[in-house]
Amino acid sequence: MPTTTERARADALLTGYGQTYAREAGVKLRDTPQPLYQLLVLAHLLSARIRASVATDAARALFHDGMRNPKRMSEATWQQRVDALGRGHYRRYDERTATQLGEAADRLLEQYGGDLRKLREAAGGDIEECKRLLRELPGIGPAGADIFLREAQGVWPEVAPYFDAKALQGAERIGLPKSPGAIARLVSENEYPALAAGLVRSALDKRVADDVTARADS
Repeated sequence: MPTTTERARADALLTGYGQTYAREAGVKLRDTPQPLYQLLVLAHLLSARIRASVATDAARALFHDGMRNPKRMSEATWQQRVDALGRGHYRRYDERTATQLGEAADRLLEQYGGDLRKLREAAGGDIEECKRLLRELPGIGPAGADIFLREAQGVWPEVAPYFDAKALQGAERIGLPKSPGAIARLVSENEYPALAAGLVRSALDKRVADDVTARADS
């Protein structure tokens, strides 16, 4: 049973740092092809060793330039992808990432008709299989698959509760339980993605954790 302190800290985390990365990048996530693809692109960008704000800015730049679905991403030239990433200040990995985004879009179109819901169907409700299939897409490694599923759990309920190692690291930092099931009991199901995002921010920045605990315990 969650303690009063745990609930207070979870509430403080949601209030101060519970914006999902998808929302930060301007993606209105639904279980439809285009927003799911945009989440995949964002997960790809976030999985590099780069600031999250740079990744979300780069995603916005790609989408602004029309690369909102795999067909448009595939049709864009490599230079167009590089230029969009550059405007988002995603310069350290821009050339390799531009190549991978094109290859991933092509693979997604070939195998799933550009629709990640077909990947979900192919996984048959098995989370590990879903992760494996995601990792078959160029540029999506273990971290990218985790990022995608942390946010997709809001529209793919069979994935929930999804709190990966990075989220659990953040939970430990603010004194929350260390198991996904126990963390899930702190909030409602529709808040899982936001809580996961807040936990990741806590893991990445000790100042977030310190602020959450200070506000919750005051």
